[in-house]
Amino acid sequence: MFLNYIKEFFVKKSLKNHLNNVKNEVFTSNVQTIGLLIDESEFRHSKELIKELMLYGIVPENIKTIVYRGKFKDKKTYSRPTFGKKHISWKGDVTEDFLIDFIKTEFDLLISYYNVEKVILMMVTSQSKAKFKVGFSTVDKSLNRWMLDTDLENYKLFIFELFKYLKNIK
Repeated sequence: MFLNYIKEFFVKKSLKNHLNNVKNEVFTSNVQTIGLLIDESEFRHSKELIKELMLYGIVPENIKTIVYRGKFKDKKTYSRPTFGKKHISWKGDVTEDFLIDFIKTEFDLLISYYNVEKVILMMVTSQSKAKFKVGFSTVDKSLNRWMLDTDLENYKLFIFELFKYLKNIK
């Protein structure tokens, strides 16, 4: 337990250093590829969220999803790539291949679907090479380019507001 606090301290320090070097990209194109980072410790409707994205014309093959769980079980089989605290090193480095691939992928849009500041989720968001990042207004303002003020469970409103704003800036 104590070691988890120490690890979280070092990851926070690494996150803070990384946030100082964030570059804001300009959104200029249509959304073709989406990275979806979901905290399933808090939100259990990821399938419905993906279906909602598909209603706005996003092809399922262009939606890459990874899921965070606070209580990660090694022997359990998850339907989506799932990670936990143990997949981040003490220095804030990612140790899982699918997570490294997700971070290095240049998505048109990264949706950080979590509303509670968890260091590991924030670290993945900040390291992502996505061109444009969207999240909740309750999370650190320097992580995402856009912040939406909706309830976590109301994913339909979140997606509606997101695409309404995206349509207006094209």
